[in-house]
Amino acid sequence: MSLRPFFPLLALAVATSLLAACSHDDSGKASAQATAPAFLAVARGRVDIEGGLLRLSMPREGVVADIEVHEGDHVHQGQVLAMLDSKPAQLAVSSAQAEQQQAVAQGKLLEVRLKAAQQRAKRLVAAAAAGAGDGQSADDAREAAQQLQGELDSARANAAMAGQKLEAARYELAQRSLTAPVDAQIVERLIQPGAAVSPQSGPAFVLLPEGARIVRAELNESFVGTVHEGMRAQIVDDSGSGAPTLTARVQRVGTVFGPSALEEDPLIRANTRTVQCVLVFDQPPPASLRIGQRVIVQFVADASLSGKSGS
Repeated sequence: MSLRPFFPLLALAVATSLLAACSHDDSGKASAQATAPAFLAVARGRVDIEGGLLRLSMPREGVVADIEVHEGDHVHQGQVLAMLDSKPAQLAVSSAQAEQQQAVAQGKLLEVRLKAAQQRAKRLVAAAAAGAGDGQSADDAREAAQQLQGELDSARANAAMAGQKLEAARYELAQRSLTAPVDAQIVERLIQPGAAVSPQSGPAFVLLPEGARIVRAELNESFVGTVHEGMRAQIVDDSGSGAPTLTARVQRVGTVFGPSALEEDPLIRANTRTVQCVLVFDQPPPASLRIGQRVIVQFVADASLSGKSGS
């Protein structure tokens, strides 16, 4: 049977039972303790993973050419999931590569011409100094060599720019593929080959990263002062499936109040403020405990949980 308590009333019930226990004699106290709740606070929660599910969109606009994975597949970081039509991007890479090769070849040609011009200028300067040559010719040769040096510097700059253009074209080609950012399982595939997609058209894949499961509980404001980091808790399946109770501990308690997202009654939801509480399991939960599954979190005193686990 699904346990769905109205938490403010539950807090009042806990307080009432404690007051009743104080009014009885010693024998009455033992009976009251036997029937008192074993938990100090209770909250609705759901099973989640740190960071949540990954919703991946195609990085560029285009037509889907190929899809490499299926729903349920386990993929590794960097594995290709889908590819867009890459012919325009490949043409851009080829064009940029040819432009770079041309700029490099032009630079090498100018290097040869500059070396020859510098040698000629050196000979003419030496001849003019020995009185065997024309000083004007030596000056012209030096000026020609300087001009070639300027052309060579420009050609080298053009080659560098062409190299950057080639890198940009290769980057754009790489953006025609969508790869897995982490090791994960494919939960949903939302595209088909031949479909026109863009980064704004919504997710192409939904991935479940391979990581530790956690519980996100909605802690009612009446229990905020009771629950603290490191506190122990029992995780009870809220579906009534009879799944075994698991143990966990509080990893952190939020500092911001907000409306309940798990409360189904709209009237209660509108008048209830909760704080998110994150718990981690003491032991890896079974595979049957799925992401998004609703649970009941029972916060207990350390001694109470220890005594129960040891019995």
